[in-house]
Amino acid sequence: MDVDVAGRLRQVRKLHKLSQRELAKRAKVSNATISLVESGRLNPSIGNLKRILDGVPVSMAEFFAMEVETEKPKVFFLASELKEIGRDAISYRQVAANLRDRALQILHERFEPGADTGKVPLRHNSEEGGIVIKGRIELTVGDQTRVLEAGDAYYFDSTLPHRFRNTSGAPCELISACTPPSF
Repeated sequence: MDVDVAGRLRQVRKLHKLSQRELAKRAKVSNATISLVESGRLNPSIGNLKRILDGVPVSMAEFFAMEVETEKPKVFFLASELKEIGRDAISYRQVAANLRDRALQILHERFEPGADTGKVPLRHNSEEGGIVIKGRIELTVGDQTRVLEAGDAYYFDSTLPHRFRNTSGAPCELISACTPPSF
C-alpha cells in the first residue's frame, strides 16, 4: 500500500495552522526538508518523519491512520498568483506553482528591450508554441529566423536549437505553452 506522506504531512501541518518554516523550527529540521517532503521529492526515513511529527505533535499511529483529504486541483489563477521563474531582463510568469504530475506548462513571458535567451541556443525535449501579444521578438529555430509581432504565433519541436531576442526598443510580451514542462 502506497502512503501519500507528502499529502498527509501538508494536511497535518495545515490542520495545526503551521507554516512550513514554523514546523521546521519546532521539529529542528531545515525548512528545505519540510518543503521537499511535502512536494514529494524527499521520502523521509522513519526517524526523520517521527522528528517532524513531534513538532506538531502527532503520533506516527495517528499520522498513518488519518484520512487524507484530497485537494482539488486549482483551476483559476489570479495574476498575482503566477509564479515568477525568470531572471534579469526576461520574466517568465508560470501558471500554477507546482507542475508535478502536469503535462503542460503555460507562461506569460516579458522580454525587456535587448533581452536575449543567450548566445547558446536552448534545446529541450518538448514542443512549444506561443502568441506574441505585445511588441516584437526575433525567434530563431534551427536555421530559420523570423521577427514576430503582436498577433503572430509560433510552434516548434524544442529539441531544435532555438533562441528568443528582443531587438526592438520596447518590451515584448507573449503567452507560451510547453509540453511536457521544461523549466
